[in-house]
Amino acid sequence: MSNAVSTSSTSLSHPATFLPSGSRDLGAFLSANHELIAEALNAKGAVLFRDFNVPDPAYFDAAVELYGGENFAYAKSLSNAVRVNVTPRVFTANEAPPTTEIFLHHEMAQTPIYPSKLFFFCEIAAEEGGATPLCRSDLLVERLEADTPDLIAAFREKGVRYTNVMPAADDAGSGQGRSWKSTLSVGSKADAEARLEDLEYSWDWQADGSLRVTTPRLDAVRDVGGGRSAFFNQLIAAYRGWSDSRNEASRSITYGDGSAIDHDSMMQVIAVADELTYDHAWQAGDVVLVDNYLVMHGRRPFAGKRRVLASLLS
Repeated sequence: MSNAVSTSSTSLSHPATFLPSGSRDLGAFLSANHELIAEALNAKGAVLFRDFNVPDPAYFDAAVELYGGENFAYAKSLSNAVRVNVTPRVFTANEAPPTTEIFLHHEMAQTPIYPSKLFFFCEIAAEEGGATPLCRSDLLVERLEADTPDLIAAFREKGVRYTNVMPAADDAGSGQGRSWKSTLSVGSKADAEARLEDLEYSWDWQADGSLRVTTPRLDAVRDVGGGRSAFFNQLIAAYRGWSDSRNEASRSITYGDGSAIDHDSMMQVIAVADELTYDHAWQAGDVVLVDNYLVMHGRRPFAGKRRVLASLLS
């Protein structure tokens, strides 16, 4: 199958683009062009498949399976977000309200267990808004090393810890609303504590039955090969968006040694990331593949119905 690949500037997070020429069977294209797709993904961090025939979630599920790789199941993840499976390997991207902005992050980088690749499928594009921001984390590290070398050195050396409060029952009104039972795949407090011990988390039960947890030290900068490093973490999302009735964003992160990350430092990171961000405006039928180690993503607020589904690979 022939194809066209975009030649968008490497200075932005615009994805490489594949368009069909002849057959519009996405699954067949993914299966037959794995090496070509891998090259584009390594160069750009994200790949858009546009104008292929993706009629429904079941087809999307089958196409991802044809691409290959081990499924990273939502049910077994430590994701904070409330999501709903629609097929065994496909689920809603986030059930948070349309007015809630989900800020830039690497998927599940606030945990020790995370996927390597993310497939997104736009079943219904929003009437207004709803773009998915994409930011190349390797380019972000380059900029921070040039502009604020002491800051990026601190992130490299100290790492990061995350703190959040998980409710006793799913709270779909929050981007951090997944219950501790669902997040930890447990049915009791005793089982939750055993799982947290295995993960080396610290924890504190709250009076309302919610659970406050803090991760062990996690890396904030990751080697992604080829002499590149990525700002692989959830610092921006946590600092800007981990706010609800249980959580206060400014208290959600520290350096890995427990010391505070000051406001000015975070605002420097956010400003540079915003400069490097490309907003992908969805068209119905779009499929985007993201290298989770290279590219951060998020969700802009939207109006009207929007349905973007996800499928993750280990």
